Amino acid sequence: MEDHRVPQSLFVIPCYNEADRIDLAAFDAFAVANPEINFLFVNDGSSDATSEILHQFAGRRPDRFMAIDLPHNQGKAEAVRVGMLQALDQEAELIGFLDADLATPLAECRRLQEALARRPEIQMAIGVRLPLAGHAIQRKRIRRWIGRGFARVASTMLGIAIADTQCGAKLLRSNQLARFLFATPFLSRWIFDVEVFARLRIAGDRLAVRDAIYELPLESWREIPGSKLRPRHFLLAIGDLAMIYREYFLSRRWKERAVELRSEPETAADASAPWPAAPHSVRAKIKPTRKASA
Repeated sequence: MEDHRVPQSLFVIPCYNEADRIDLAAFDAFAVANPEINFLFVNDGSSDATSEILHQFAGRRPDRFMAIDLPHNQGKAEAVRVGMLQALDQEAELIGFLDADLATPLAECRRLQEALARRPEIQMAIGVRLPLAGHAIQRKRIRRWIGRGFARVASTMLGIAIADTQCGAKLLRSNQLARFLFATPFLSRWIFDVEVFARLRIAGDRLAVRDAIYELPLESWREIPGSKLRPRHFLLAIGDLAMIYREYFLSRRWKERAVELRSEPETAADASAPWPAAPHSVRAKIKPTRKASA
């Protein structure tokens, strides 16, 4: 990182009934050690004390943490989407999301940040859970097989090879493309990550998409007890893949939106680029709000 300026990053943390297990002390310690990374917590209509805990925590350091509430439970996909739209209006040059249970350790946020800082041509850095030598990936074998099979099917549908579509650690440049990716509610509650890739796929040609994504093998990841995902969700995900394919690749609606995106570059220099570049100046910072709606 000596040859690259460290960009300011903001990670969205979707939270649903996390009052008894979210490790806010870990977030606080990480923020102290990493002044270029901030966090936006999105309470997804929790029925426990999650909202109160998050707002109390964020209120102690409003320059580093923010907390917003959805009026009722709408699912992780919508919590992430609303959070990302809020993040787009902040100072951060990079915006992303991470699971609240810290199955992906906070240290990986810095690695994702560094990946984008070193590679200006990359639009998105994603964590992938690969059992490489020297990497501590603690994942049940059956889940690893299912995840690998699902990623293969999703990659075939998307027309781009992605080793791990569902890892909850992703970081993007805060620009017009990111707004395009999150502007509209997702169809699926379970595999919205695939929809993000589908929107990216139709926003540019296949080669541009392949070159825009950087897959970062995580150094550490572990399954956390109390996960809200169940085996039946994998069956639902297969059905959602078919729904996503029809919506994004068989209808004209999203192709027309992609044409509009490419026809409105942010600067003259962006006109020849596959997508608009990161903004050259930061946006005005807004005060965190108590309520957010889709």
